[in-house]
Amino acid sequence: MQAAVVVFPGSNREQDVAKALGAVMGHAPHMVWHRDSEIPKVDLIVVPGGFSYGDYLRCGAIAAHSPAMREIMERAKAGIAVLGICNGFQILTEAGLLPGVLLRNACLTFVCRNVGLKVESSQSLFTNGYAAGQTLSIPVAHHDGNYFADDATLDRLEEKGQIAFRYCAGDGTLAEEANPNGSARSIAGVFNETKNVLGLMPHPENAVLPLQGSVDGQPLFRGMVEALS
Repeated sequence: MQAAVVVFPGSNREQDVAKALGAVMGHAPHMVWHRDSEIPKVDLIVVPGGFSYGDYLRCGAIAAHSPAMREIMERAKAGIAVLGICNGFQILTEAGLLPGVLLRNACLTFVCRNVGLKVESSQSLFTNGYAAGQTLSIPVAHHDGNYFADDATLDRLEEKGQIAFRYCAGDGTLAEEANPNGSARSIAGVFNETKNVLGLMPHPENAVLPLQGSVDGQPLFRGMVEALS
């Protein structure tokens, strides 16, 4: 399997996700600068977290128009797997690869802590390493992670099984106090219709080693590599 990690000015999780992927693949992924219009032939493209372009205008709004993103949009339409984490999720929504938008946190402050995460679907190349209903502990680190879409879009996501993860309490129940940013219906991650694109706000790449306090991110990377190898 081959993977690529796209790097923007302001990215700060590209090395984290590259190490998490490399540990499972057995070799390092390609690192692609955002101005590169050509991306190597790969099975997976990751748009990592950070603050692309300093989050000017809106988070991810400028990055969504970079040369690399134009190529990523074409690859995604052709069925190549694309994963967007945190700022990467914001970029994918701005580019139109995923529905909805990410607004400022309801608490109006930056949130950085481990949160409960409920796996809503195990039927994807990204989540096949989990069981539906499984509860995870994964860190978040964002100021604009409040997922929003109109009711018709949210209903469609529910009906088509496009909700990947929701914020939850430790026992898996959905509760307002367990939602760190005010996201609609506690949504933490969504798929596109064909489920070859996933965006999520939590950082699974920062939950792969015991020293990080959780290894609940490991199955996501192992599952992706197994599905795409």
